[in-house]
Amino acid sequence: MESQLEAAAWVFKALSDPTRLKILAHLAHNPDGACCGPEPGVCACDLETVTGLAQPTVSHHMKCLISAHLVRGDKRGKWMYYQIDPKGFDVVKAFLPTIGG
Repeated sequence: MESQLEAAAWVFKALSDPTRLKILAHLAHNPDGACCGPEPGVCACDLETVTGLAQPTVSHHMKCLISAHLVRGDKRGKWMYYQIDPKGFDVVKAFLPTIGG
């Protein structure tokens, strides 16, 4: 039970930032970014445009989302491409009923 609480806390911490929520909403509604080509995923450069933030700051937010298993990244050439990862959301779905949600 303790590990489940820690996993849930980590996911909620990642979800507590407005920029990360903006990124997640973009990934959910635009699974194929503007410059992706035939493979799925949103390019990091698209996320810079969406957030208005510089690449290092976007990378920091993506690292948080990946560590919480809310997003997965795939390096193609020199660019990273991101997609929603359902694992982190499964943690939230499992935890909320334990507190009446």
